[in-house]
Amino acid sequence: MDEKRVAIGWDTQTWSRLQILWGAKIAQSPPTVAYEEVMSSELGLYKWLKNIDRFGFSFVSDVPISPEATEQLTQRIGFIRETQYGKFWEFTSDLSKGDTAYTTMALGAHTDNTYLTDPCGLQLFHLLSHTDGSGGETLLVDGFYVASILNELHPELYDVLSRTPVPAHAAGEEGSLYRPSPATGYPIINHDPLSGNISQVRWNNDDRSSMKQLKAGDVEDWYNAIRTWHSLLTSPDSEYWAQLTPGTAVVVNNHRVLHGRSAFDGKRRMCGAYVGMDEYRSKLAVLSERFTLDACYKPSEDVLSGHVRSPWSALL
Repeated sequence: MDEKRVAIGWDTQTWSRLQILWGAKIAQSPPTVAYEEVMSSELGLYKWLKNIDRFGFSFVSDVPISPEATEQLTQRIGFIRETQYGKFWEFTSDLSKGDTAYTTMALGAHTDNTYLTDPCGLQLFHLLSHTDGSGGETLLVDGFYVASILNELHPELYDVLSRTPVPAHAAGEEGSLYRPSPATGYPIINHDPLSGNISQVRWNNDDRSSMKQLKAGDVEDWYNAIRTWHSLLTSPDSEYWAQLTPGTAVVVNNHRVLHGRSAFDGKRRMCGAYVGMDEYRSKLAVLSERFTLDACYKPSEDVLSGHVRSPWSALL
């Protein structure tokens, strides 16, 4: 299928943003910015965040191959969100954590932190090295794109995934047991309660708990829905595969884009971090005031010249 463009508004009286839904053909021209541009100018940072806003992900090229440079790149967006995996993390397939990410096995398309009430907003990865082996290709899938196809082809199944809460947990380490609040979890497809637009995808079958809250009459519909969802997620039309190399980082919107990898051998060193959705949205909003002239709202000269925003800003 061709790319789809959908307008999804925050506040239709002040601004709207255009999100581009994509499938495998995004490989022809994936969104990319240069590290130096992001680090040296606010406009470069805005281009990076705008890529994430429109596509749900973006590559950053020519990143110095070090954890320190990658951490500084992450902090251009906002402060790093610490989880049970630490703050800024560097890991290999050494099983140091009770998580499949610390293995060499293939990982299907998933979002992170489905076991948290508030899953991380952005996730950044940078492959530092891969020696004595091959594989480990990165998989990206636009969850909003797949959801739109499901809604077109099987609206009744889309409804099931939009209203059925899915319990999840993380218990890979002896000292922790994470579950969302409420423990019944959240649906796979979530919507803005005012606009009705899709706002979040939460899907990680490996972290899913038992669906014991399902009524007997709903069991068949539920499994039919996730079977169809999985089929669309793994369709060649949906999957974008990219081989990361040292010096290229990728950041994904964890509320929209699912990620995974192929199996690999040898030793890989990966580093990265989480950033909260609120921090990302805050930075994007501030930079949008400076660099976007919206038809409904013209930033003041003070904003355009880099001065402090007025407390009477229309965006507030």
